[in-house]
Amino acid sequence: MLCMCFRLFPATPFEEKEALNDDVLPDGTMVSKGTRIVFSLYAMGRIKGIWGKDCMEFRPERWISKSGRLRHEPSYKFLSFNSGPRSCLGKDLGLSNMKMAAASIIYNFKVELVEGHAVMPESAVILHTRNGMMVRLKRRELTAA
Repeated sequence: MLCMCFRLFPATPFEEKEALNDDVLPDGTMVSKGTRIVFSLYAMGRIKGIWGKDCMEFRPERWISKSGRLRHEPSYKFLSFNSGPRSCLGKDLGLSNMKMAAASIIYNFKVELVEGHAVMPESAVILHTRNGMMVRLKRRELTAA
């Protein structure tokens, strides 16, 4: 579920790289030394050519392999944690901490989006929500096992 959230709503919606030397992109485009390339991770998470016809759908199961394990996407396709030698060193620790926090919240509370509250992204250096995300929490009743 976290990878799905990061695909559709990356923490940093844009990324910028600068060519250290003349280079050629995979599609044949020439890039001169010093050229800056800005790309949108937000848009890339919604491209049919990258994610398929259902690219706009929130489907966490797309991250689960046939064997039931987490399916890893190549870092050049899923750039939320950067790619190559600049990959985020804290990715695994960050994901582990988020999983623990999410599991604790889901175990203890029922989380419902406040009806009629529009959650709209607001682009900046960090992706924010324009109106926040209003939710209603209801404590779950613990049952004896």
